[in-house]
Amino acid sequence: MVAYFGYIFGSILLLLIISAFKVLREYERGVIFLLGRFYKVKGPGFIIVIPLIQQMVRVDLRTIVMDVPTQDVISRDNVSVKVNAVVYFRVIDPDKAIIQVENFYDATSQLAQTTLRSVLGQHELDEMLAERDRLNVDIQTILDQQTDAWGIKVSNVEIKHVDLDESMVRAIAQQAEAERARRAKIIHAEGEMQASDKLLAAAQKLSEQPQAIQLRYLQTLTEIAGDNSTTIVFPLPIDILKKS
Repeated sequence: MVAYFGYIFGSILLLLIISAFKVLREYERGVIFLLGRFYKVKGPGFIIVIPLIQQMVRVDLRTIVMDVPTQDVISRDNVSVKVNAVVYFRVIDPDKAIIQVENFYDATSQLAQTTLRSVLGQHELDEMLAERDRLNVDIQTILDQQTDAWGIKVSNVEIKHVDLDESMVRAIAQQAEAERARRAKIIHAEGEMQASDKLLAAAQKLSEQPQAIQLRYLQTLTEIAGDNSTTIVFPLPIDILKKS
């Protein structure tokens, strides 16, 4: 019986000794607690954790790519849109990420959702569509400031999709068509204005030289004579027959 208990005790002791040896990868750190109190951060490589006295929590230091679920956002001009994004962040202080927040991944996800709605709600729809880079920076800055106390660095935020309902898509298409028509009319009016200015200048120039007007009549006759399909009666000014 004594030998049996000795065997059991020896086996338990061996297991405790084996469990004391830990190997942490290059991108991992171990947050060590000594009797429930924070002791230190260890790793990477081979470390020893004293069984029953010390406990270790593994923390991954690699960049985490987190999808932000689609959020319903009402823009400043009262347009309802659905927006989703992706957040890139990593743990830079493992002890804070474990001690200061219960679950840093869930906490960052929830914060990203509320920040996305808050920031985009302060802008109009046109800004969401045309100034996405600036909005990405604004969201990233706010998230990075909020998560600093958790030992987390938010390196980048990208808005992936801004989805509109069908009625809004049709309204935007009609607005774009009206804008193109407006620009076309403006360009046409500017062209007419420039042409009238040129015609006025040409008329003033011709009025200064009567011979130029006579030459213009003759040029017009030459152009019409080249067309054999029609007969045109062209009034000939008497002044052309006069000798200069």
